[in-house]
Amino acid sequence: MVLLSVLDILLMILGGAGLVYQAVCVVASLFAKQITFPDAPMDKRYAVLISARNEEAVIGNLINSIRSQTYPSRLVDIWLVADNCTDHTAQLVRDMGCHVVERFNKEQIGKGYALSYLLDHMINEGETDKYDAFFVFDADNRLDKHYIEEMNKAFHAGFKILTSYRNSVNLADNWVSSGSALWFIRESRFLNNSRMLFGSSCHVGGTGFMFSQEIMRRNRGWKFHLLTEDLEFSMDSVLHGDRIGYCGTAILYDEQPVTFGQSWRQRLRWSKGFLQVFRYYGPALIKRAVRERDFSCIDFTLVLCPFMVLGIARFLLGCLFAACGFVTWQSQLNSIGGWTYGIVLGVLGMMGLAALTCVAERDQIGATNKELFAYVLSFPIYMLSYVPISFQAVFSKAEWKPIEHHGK
Repeated sequence: MVLLSVLDILLMILGGAGLVYQAVCVVASLFAKQITFPDAPMDKRYAVLISARNEEAVIGNLINSIRSQTYPSRLVDIWLVADNCTDHTAQLVRDMGCHVVERFNKEQIGKGYALSYLLDHMINEGETDKYDAFFVFDADNRLDKHYIEEMNKAFHAGFKILTSYRNSVNLADNWVSSGSALWFIRESRFLNNSRMLFGSSCHVGGTGFMFSQEIMRRNRGWKFHLLTEDLEFSMDSVLHGDRIGYCGTAILYDEQPVTFGQSWRQRLRWSKGFLQVFRYYGPALIKRAVRERDFSCIDFTLVLCPFMVLGIARFLLGCLFAACGFVTWQSQLNSIGGWTYGIVLGVLGMMGLAALTCVAERDQIGATNKELFAYVLSFPIYMLSYVPISFQAVFSKAEWKPIEHHGK
């Protein structure tokens, strides 16, 4: 009985702290001016790293958007790892004048392994020494023409690791793509922007980020191979004392899944990856948060906290204690009723958050007002589907699977 009470209190404290923090971030981001960076010399040399698997339909769009940057093209080299490709991605990119490294490995599958292979090749060939920093993009991305120029300003300002504003090329396709797109826009506008205001660290997403030569040397290339290698990289960097910056004026567009099946598989991998990262980095984050009073570690402990695992443990223990007669079944039903009430409030809150995101970032969202109204109503459905996804992630073996991109 005491154990049940402890779990209830723990879930209440962690969940409440997370909600309060989210609310504070929203308020701060709405009323404080976005942090921008002063003009800087365009004198740094950058390598763009791209991992692609059968992306001949979209890779040309990304390369053209890189070549169309306001930043001097002579200072930007494009390196692509064609990872287990069976189409013409490698040849197409070679014909466009980029560096291409082909990789064939059916055992070590995933973007993390592909990036490791690419950087190892560059290091062995002595190619990394000439670059000040490295960008990472997905093959379906497109960049605003000022993207590298804006990131260069932030790099000159002293940040060794940077993430950017993540928008979408296909938000208006349907409720699935809009749910994913609004989630990333919300994260950029309300979370990473507020973290900059608070002076804490951001975390990189799976694409649209940069790290310096110094960081690359420390990691001996790329050493992150969990299902969410971006989050693993972020936690490792925070534990090394790095502050990851956010450049909201550097805008990237990516393509979101348009079928629920694709979205489910993608988010199942993410959910499993969050559990993996918490397993390997959670204790160290908590220790640093306590010893160093590092707010970023507190922040990311809440981000990684396995609420579904705690919820399952609470439910199973409640059923066991009720079956043994230690507590009544009615008390457990009352607890479930309380959770249901919380879910209803959560649905209303998510609708409000989606609406607020649409209003705050209206100029950045390519959809009609009618479409946005429909997507605000459907956003809670998208978010609530995380409940069964997170449950499945606890017990299943999620694997990296490519998502077919068509370009827009």
